[in-house]
Amino acid sequence: MGQDAGVPTDLTLVQRLVAADHGLAIVAVTRADGSIQTSLVNAGVLTHPVTGEAAVGFVARRAALKVGLIRRAGRAALAFRSGWEWASVEGPATLIGTDDLVAGFDAASVPQLLRDVFTAAGGTHDDWAEFDRVMAAEGRLAVFVTPARVSTN
Repeated sequence: MGQDAGVPTDLTLVQRLVAADHGLAIVAVTRADGSIQTSLVNAGVLTHPVTGEAAVGFVARRAALKVGLIRRAGRAALAFRSGWEWASVEGPATLIGTDDLVAGFDAASVPQLLRDVFTAAGGTHDDWAEFDRVMAAEGRLAVFVTPARVSTN
């Protein structure tokens, strides 16, 4: 699961923080001018569907500013907290959706992938067919951040 020797990539704390605060996380991405754009998402820890490595994932609208910035930068950082305990995960980001297919991932699996990311972030749903319909209508995709660096207090 590690990227660089000596870089901690254990996501156990992140999993605990996800459970403690509804998967709420601040995602940060650099703009072209070097400034930082942030937004609030629900995110969770799960297995990257292509690499098989542990990663942090969230669902976003394809047209969201953060998605365009992630597409350009290729990286993102997420900060999770509960009380005074926090953890930040930073690394390369992969976008996977019906318009963002990656080698090794079947387009027919996108609806299930969005469900998996949603539930990893603590979400539940009574009607998965309706969930799938809404995700498709809103142009949702999954964003996976593979931990290159994990920081915590």
